Amino acid sequence: MTKSLVIVESPAKAKTIKKFLGRNYVVKASIGHIIDLPKSKLGVDIEQNFEPEYITIRGKGPVLKDIRQEAKKADRILLATDPDREGEAISWHLANALNIDENKPCRIEFNEITKNAIKNAIKKPRKIDKNLVDAQQARRVLDRLVGYQISPLLWRNIRKGLSAGRVQSVATKLIKDREEEITNFKSEEYWSLFLKAESKSKEALMIKFHSDEEDHKELPNKDAVDGILNRIKGKKLTVESVKTSEKKRNPYLPFITSTLQQEASNKLGYSTKKTMSIAQQLYEGIDVDKEGTVGLITYMRTDSTRISNEAKDKAIAYITHQYGKEYTSDKVAKKIEKKDIQDAHEAVRPTDVARSPEKIKSSLTKDQYNLYKLIWERFVASFMTPAVYDTLSLELLVEGIQFRASGSRLKFDGFLKVYSHASISEEVYLPLVTEGEELKIIKEEPKQHFTQPPARYTEASLVKAMEELGIGRPSTYSPTISTILARGYVEKESRYLKPTELGFIVTEILENYFSEILDTHFTADLEKRLDEIEDGNQDWKSIIKTFYDSFEEMLKIADKDMEEIDLVEESDELCKECGERMLIKHGRYGKFLACSNYPECTHTEAILNKIGVKCPHCEDGDIIERRSKKGRLFYGCSNFPKCRFVSWNKPVDKRCPKCNEILVYKKTKKKESLTCLNKDCGYEEIIEN
Repeated sequence: MTKSLVIVESPAKAKTIKKFLGRNYVVKASIGHIIDLPKSKLGVDIEQNFEPEYITIRGKGPVLKDIRQEAKKADRILLATDPDREGEAISWHLANALNIDENKPCRIEFNEITKNAIKNAIKKPRKIDKNLVDAQQARRVLDRLVGYQISPLLWRNIRKGLSAGRVQSVATKLIKDREEEITNFKSEEYWSLFLKAESKSKEALMIKFHSDEEDHKELPNKDAVDGILNRIKGKKLTVESVKTSEKKRNPYLPFITSTLQQEASNKLGYSTKKTMSIAQQLYEGIDVDKEGTVGLITYMRTDSTRISNEAKDKAIAYITHQYGKEYTSDKVAKKIEKKDIQDAHEAVRPTDVARSPEKIKSSLTKDQYNLYKLIWERFVASFMTPAVYDTLSLELLVEGIQFRASGSRLKFDGFLKVYSHASISEEVYLPLVTEGEELKIIKEEPKQHFTQPPARYTEASLVKAMEELGIGRPSTYSPTISTILARGYVEKESRYLKPTELGFIVTEILENYFSEILDTHFTADLEKRLDEIEDGNQDWKSIIKTFYDSFEEMLKIADKDMEEIDLVEESDELCKECGERMLIKHGRYGKFLACSNYPECTHTEAILNKIGVKCPHCEDGDIIERRSKKGRLFYGCSNFPKCRFVSWNKPVDKRCPKCNEILVYKKTKKKESLTCLNKDCGYEEIIEN
C-alpha cells in the first residue's frame, strides 16, 4: 500500500490534519523553519550577488533527522506548510533538505483546516512557487542587511543589545513623532453653546449653536458666547425647517489581519501578539465536543476581504433560517479596493457558519471564545441587511443666528442583531414640531473647551497607521510591535504606546544617518516592489542591489561620523554596600541604579517611580509604578514582598468617605472618576472636565 508523508509546521496542525487522513498517511511537523540564515554572522555574501548562506537552525537537527527517516519510507511527500510567503519558503527548504525536485507537484495548500479542504488539496498538488520563495528571501536578506549592519554601530556608540530594522525602526519613528506632536501641541480655547428649549406642547429639547448671520461657526471665547446670549435674551426660536428621513448604517466588511487586530484590541483589550496567538490556535484546530479536533477559522494572515461562493451561500442560508429573510443580503458589505492587496486568501472567517460561538463555547477557553465570537459575528453580519434609523433634523433661527437639533431612532436593527461589538449611538428623541413654530428658551448652557493634542498610538491605531502608510504586511504587524516593546524603545502606558528615552535617542541617531530607511514613503515603495516579486515582475537580487548601493554609502558615513553617546547619569543615591555614588544606567528593561565602584562593587537597584502616595495598607512604604511581565503598568508598595498592596488603577492621596479605603483614578471613554478600591463599597466621584 502506498505511504504518503505530509509535512506541516506545527504539531497542533499535524494533529488536526492526521484526523482527516487515513492510515496510509504520516503527518510530521517541522516546528517552523528548519533552515535559516546563521545568527552568529551576516549570512549574506554581498560579493556574490547577495547569495544567502543557509544553515540548519540550531536544535532542529533531530527534527530534520526524524523527517528524513520518514521520507525514506514514503512513496510520496507532500509539503503542506502555511499558504503564504513564509510557508512557501519552508516548503522550499524542506524540498532541498529531502532532495525533492521542486519542479514536481509536491506542494499542497489550503486556506482552512477542514476535511473537505484537506482532501481537495491532496488531489491538487502543485510545484513550489519560486516567485513566492524569492519574495520571502528578498525580505529576509533585506532585513538581515539592515539589522546586522546598523546594530553593531548602535552597540559601539550607545550600548550592547540594541537593534535596528527595516520596519521596526519606522514604527518606532511613528510613535516618537506622535510624542513630539503631543509635546509641541499648543491648546486653543473654544466654546460650545446649547440651549434648552420648550415646544408649544411643553416638551423639552436641546439645540446647538450652528452659525451666526455671517456664517461664522466658531465660538473662540467667552466674549463671542456672551455676545450671542445678549442678542437672543428674551427672544424665541423660530423653526425654519423640519426634515425627516431614513438613514441606513451598512454592515462592516469581514476581517482581514489588520482589522482583526484592531477590533480585538479595541473591543477585547487584546494585544496584537495575543490576538494572533489565539487566532493561530483556532486555525490549527480545537478539540470540539462530538466533533474531535477541527480548524475553526480560515487562515488569519490575509489582506483580502474576498469570500468564497460556498461560504457565502452557507452564510445566507444560515441567516435566513435563524433570523428571517428580511435580515438577509446577498451582497457582502462593500469591498474597498486597494492597489497593494495581494488577495491570496479569503477574509478571516469561520470554517463553518453553523458552528455558532454558543454551540461550541464549552470547548473553548475564555479568550478563544471571545475571539471566535468576534470573527463569527463579523462574518455573519457582513451578509446581513443594513440597520435603519428614522432621523429628524431641525433648523431654528433667532435674530439671524442659526441653531440645529437632530435625533434618531432605530427602526430596524439589521446586522446589529448579530454584531454585538458594533458601537451603537444613543437614541435621541425630539418632539414633533412644525415649521414656523416658536420655541421658548428655558435654559442656556455655554461650555468652555480646549483643543486636545493627538492621542498616542495604541496597538490598534498603530496597525491602522502602518496599513494605511503601506509599511509592513499582515504577517509583520504583530512581531514588529512585540520587537519594539521588547527592545525597550517603546513602553505601554495604560493602552497607549509611548517612546522611551532610549527610543528617542536611537531613532534620532537613525534619522541623522539613515533618513531614507526611516522615510515612510521610501519604506512603502520598497514594500510594493517586494510584492511585485511574487508576480514574477521583479528580480529579487536586483531590488536588493539597488537598495544596497545607497545603503552602503550611508553605512560608511555612519561608521565614520557617528559619535559615542554616554547614557550613564549620576544619581543622588549612595550605594548601600560600599557608600559610593550610584549611577543611572540603561538596561534591557529600562533604567536602573548601579554602583560607580564597579567591578569592585556589583550592587544594583531598581529605580522606583514614586507617585507621591503612601501605601494605604502598611502606611510605611510608598506607592510606586511597576510593570507586569507583559509590560502592563500597575501600582504596588515599595515594601514588596513584605507588603502586597497592588492596584491596576493609579491610587490618589484621598480616602473614601464611606469606608476609608484609598481612592483610585479611573478613566473610560465616557468619564473620569475617583473610585473606591474596595469593590464592595461602590463609592465613586465623577470628575467634571
